[in-house]
Amino acid sequence: MHLKRIVLFPEKYPNNELYPFNQRIFHETKSLEFQSPVTLFVGENGTGKSTLLEAIAHRCYIHIWQDRERKRVEYNPYEDKLYRFIGVEWIDGVVPGSFFSSELFRYFSRSLDEWAAADPATLKYFGGKSLVTQSHGQSLMSFFRSRYQIKGLYLLDEPETALSPRSQVDFVRLLQEMGEQGHAQFIVATHSPMILACPGAKIYSFDKIPVELVNYEDTEHYRIYKSFMENPKGYF
Repeated sequence: MHLKRIVLFPEKYPNNELYPFNQRIFHETKSLEFQSPVTLFVGENGTGKSTLLEAIAHRCYIHIWQDRERKRVEYNPYEDKLYRFIGVEWIDGVVPGSFFSSELFRYFSRSLDEWAAADPATLKYFGGKSLVTQSHGQSLMSFFRSRYQIKGLYLLDEPETALSPRSQVDFVRLLQEMGEQGHAQFIVATHSPMILACPGAKIYSFDKIPVELVNYEDTEHYRIYKSFMENPKGYF
C-alpha cells in the first residue's frame, strides 16, 4: 500500500457550469480511502470514474502517455483540471507509477518501438518482444507482467477492453499476486464482472452519490450479468 487517501475540495472549484466541476458526484464525494492493494472503480459511463482516475494520476505526478492533441469543436479549459483541487495522502512517501488505458497504450507501444530501433535492449523490460508485433491482448499482458514487478502505484482505465475472458482471469491473478507482495498498489476503473471479482479488492461505486464502497454482488454489473447468463433469451 502506498496511497492512503484522496480528498476533494469542491469549495475551491473555479467553475460550476463546465465539466467536471458541474458534476454532483464531485461536489458530494469528499474523500476516498484506500484500504486494499487493489481498489476498483465501477459505474455507468459518464459517472466520472475515468475523470477521477486521471486526476489522481496527475496529482501523483504520474505521466499519461498521449498522442498529440486533436482540434475539438468545443473547447473546455477545465476538462482536465480536477487534479488541481484534490489532495493526496501517502502512507510512506511518494512512489512512482503508471497510468494505463487501452487507447493510450497503442501510442506508448509505437513510441517503445521507436526507442527499441535505437536500443533493442529496451525491450527486455517488456518481455523481450515488440509490443506492436504481438496481438493486442498478448502485448497488454506482456506489459503488465513486466511493469508491475516495480514498486509503485498503478492506475488502469478499463483494461478489459482488449482482454479475452481467459486473459482477464490471468490479469486478476496478476493483480492479486503483485498486491500480496506488498510493493504494488492498483486502482482500476472497470466494467468487467470478472475483474470486479478480484479477491480482497475494495469496490467503489460511482453509481452512488457520494461514491461509496459496495460488495461485489451489489454492483449493477454483477446483477445484470448474472441475470443475463441465467436467462439470455429474456433480454431480446
